[in-house]
Amino acid sequence: MNECVSPRFRLRLRLGGRARTAVAVIAGALTLGTLAIGVPASATASPAATASPGSGASATFAADSATVGDAASGSRRPDGVQQGLEALVRDFKAPAALATVTGRDGRTRRYTAGVGDLTTGAKVPVDGQVRVGSNTKAFTSVVVLQLVGEGRVGLDAFVDTYLPGLLRGDGIDGRNITVRQLLQHTSGLPNYTEYLEGDRLDRYHEPRDLLDLALANKSDFTPGDGWKYSNTGYLVAGMIIQRITGRPVGEEITHRVIDRIGLRHTYFPAPGDTTVHEAHPEGYDRLTPDGPLTDVTRQDMSWGWAAGALVSTNTDLNRFYTTLIGGGLLAPELLAQMRTTVPVDEYLGQGARYGLGLASFQLTCGGVYWGHGGTLPGYVTRGGVTEDGRAANIAVTTVPAVEAKPRIAADVDAALCR
Repeated sequence: MNECVSPRFRLRLRLGGRARTAVAVIAGALTLGTLAIGVPASATASPAATASPGSGASATFAADSATVGDAASGSRRPDGVQQGLEALVRDFKAPAALATVTGRDGRTRRYTAGVGDLTTGAKVPVDGQVRVGSNTKAFTSVVVLQLVGEGRVGLDAFVDTYLPGLLRGDGIDGRNITVRQLLQHTSGLPNYTEYLEGDRLDRYHEPRDLLDLALANKSDFTPGDGWKYSNTGYLVAGMIIQRITGRPVGEEITHRVIDRIGLRHTYFPAPGDTTVHEAHPEGYDRLTPDGPLTDVTRQDMSWGWAAGALVSTNTDLNRFYTTLIGGGLLAPELLAQMRTTVPVDEYLGQGARYGLGLASFQLTCGGVYWGHGGTLPGYVTRGGVTEDGRAANIAVTTVPAVEAKPRIAADVDAALCR
């Protein structure tokens, strides 16, 4: 998706005994178009080769070649995806950028640019794991819709049906908010991440405590009368999953989605797990607008929970969205509900429309792509898939400057349209 009213929240990061403020954007589907990009990944990816830190344009193409042949003329031209990643590193000072793209030819290519660790100068691992933030919403929505298919949840049932008395506040009443509205950001619930100021990334947060941050504020609008991105809706959706199944939301996502379709490099962090398990680029954030990049890779993602906790790779995300759009996770009637959208172009651009944890974006070459995206301290991911099997996802290891987002959106579009 395009950038949008992705929720902005300020976090007090305590480093070296001092507290400094970092601004981050959690943009599940909200900055989608800005960073999404895809191409089929090659099974014969070669090792990455990156330059030293500070070079600003070190890069690797892990497929057949860093150039693409022109069948008509026999010439070789630079690969546009690789050039796009190098520009993000060079022009917008992103430490690293990674992409996995599956093209019209059905082949998958993986790319890297930049440096994986600013301290050691380590290479960017090809298809390394990253925190994928609000892409988690698509997984959570799939689980809710599977429960709908099992007759255990009603999309248009009120939240009080499952969590009686939970949602009460100024203009907030769970007897008037439906499950569909939670998933589509039309509930009017205030976004709890806007009120996390003073909290730390390494602290454990109970879901109920996060919910209380939202409920202490007035409703944004009457349920169904507006659209505003709210992580709180997915907090409540996760609580419904746990109430109905009697199991932790992470276990349900793992069993019903991750294990079911073989996402071998994707996981929902266990309580207290602050690490990224496999080879990964470090994630960075600026603790002050003009300050240096600081490593924020280690985080207790309980603060994101059902709205943003997942760790994954570009390739796994492409597989998830391809399987989802292809009907491999939901019955046709449920997938149709997930793809029933409301217009949000005013917020996200790219002709964006938002369904149930899934968004569509218009392509300059015609048609749309479906995906979400995620933004959180240290990592930004954008991407999606088309109906005919093209797929692309990009990860950047810092939250880029506002002026970088149109460039990312163009890179995504270019990758899917070439």
